[in-house]
Amino acid sequence: MEILTDYTILRLIWWLFLGVLLIGFAIMDGFDLGVAAQLPFVARTDVERRVAINTIGPVWDGNQVWLILGGGAIFAAWPAIYAAAFSGFYIALFLVLAALIIRPVGFEFRNKIAHPTWRAFWDWALTIGGLVPSLVFGVAFGNLLQGVPFRIDPEMRIFYEGTGLFELLNPFGLLAGLVSLTMLLAHGAVYLSVKADGPVRERAAKVLTVTAPLCVLLFVLAGVWLSLGIPGYVITGEFLTNGPSNPLFKAVTVTDGAWLTNYAAYPWMIAAPVLGIAGPLLALMLVRLGRPGLGFVASGTGVLGIISTAGVSMFPFLMPSSIDPVSSLTVWDASSSQRTLFIMLICTLIFLPIVLSYTGFVFRVLRGRVTAQDIETNPTGHY
Repeated sequence: MEILTDYTILRLIWWLFLGVLLIGFAIMDGFDLGVAAQLPFVARTDVERRVAINTIGPVWDGNQVWLILGGGAIFAAWPAIYAAAFSGFYIALFLVLAALIIRPVGFEFRNKIAHPTWRAFWDWALTIGGLVPSLVFGVAFGNLLQGVPFRIDPEMRIFYEGTGLFELLNPFGLLAGLVSLTMLLAHGAVYLSVKADGPVRERAAKVLTVTAPLCVLLFVLAGVWLSLGIPGYVITGEFLTNGPSNPLFKAVTVTDGAWLTNYAAYPWMIAAPVLGIAGPLLALMLVRLGRPGLGFVASGTGVLGIISTAGVSMFPFLMPSSIDPVSSLTVWDASSSQRTLFIMLICTLIFLPIVLSYTGFVFRVLRGRVTAQDIETNPTGHY
């Protein structure tokens, strides 16, 4: 118990928890987003679209618990990150929110009226609701790796000095967005290979054939670009990892190749990019071999590897500042108080297993494929 109350250990635990929640969201809600985003490509008739939608319809809302948990964790454990992110990424996050709003409306409304135009409208709403978050989340990570234009004054007030959405849509940010989009498209395609049947399943396998290698290619390209063309951040001088949460109590330098220094200091971290490369390719191979269940595990492992690569590369930085490096927010100086982190840790250790158990129970109950026959024989009992 004494170890768990140490401020340094608590901060490190909550950095790990933040990663777990982000990865959990990307794996669980990511296949929902991926299926919706590829809906026009895998389903051509109304019955086929309903097959695809019904693979995610019963579980999408439960999967979004991971997004809520992640947002809550950032707000409570890393309040400075929450404040700076909502200042710098306000318009981008608003677009994500709008997309996440039209998605549940699409699920609920598309089957209320059996008219082709009505259903086509909501099908496109579902597609947009999958595409926009998949792209924007990656763009956000790309901009974090480059640094965000904010500063903190001596009164600890955060000032964002960026120009808005189009500043975020820079070449590397868009590349990171494409990595995220192809990653979730591939993940969704593997899920359809598990849950769908007939033409939907066959077309999803074709989507996976394109998106899995493309995801790996873009991921490697982003890594090369990051190592050769984007400076990283390093804390210099003496620094207390258990000191007060004041980002101005440190010295930071910006230097080329700094995002690679953690891999030299901790060689085991190389496992993250290795998993990011191997996961999608292994998923593709397993789906082709007729083992889509194992393919989904491999795809989830690839998602874990890609997101973890960004996390371990930046550690201990959470949100670097491009205009005032000293204002950069790190694991050691952007957290809540020691007591807050400890109380939240106890709550997490109680409720996270409940969430995991409930999720496992739901997927066990809903196991099995969705077929066109299911839709045609019970047209009012499905989305």
